[in-house]
Amino acid sequence: MKKLEDAKLTGEELEQVAGGSCYDLADDSRFLNSLNGSTDRWGSFKIWAEDKNGPRFTAIKNAWAKLGIGMRCDNPTSTKSYIQYLLIDGDTETPITQEQARQHAMEVTGHYMSYNDWHW
Repeated sequence: MKKLEDAKLTGEELEQVAGGSCYDLADDSRFLNSLNGSTDRWGSFKIWAEDKNGPRFTAIKNAWAKLGIGMRCDNPTSTKSYIQYLLIDGDTETPITQEQARQHAMEVTGHYMSYNDWHW
């Protein structure tokens, strides 16, 4: 598996493992906030309204990293963006879905939640 900074996927490959937009990032903020309070709860408009490397996107990316999940996004402010989650194990990075990232995060923290527990 390629290193995170060296990994380049085509649009077709991204569609197989990627989330899709500032709406998905808003869900990430809700999930991570409920899981361990590592981010605030932001709606999609707040994420959409900031620039590509804005503080909300950076906070979400850093929160995932603390749980062993890498994250790449071509443009977090877009409603048609590609988001790729990567399970990091030493020097190996494996593409995973957003749902697999959530499951991994719950296993790491030991805090298991249903969709309704965090999506309010």
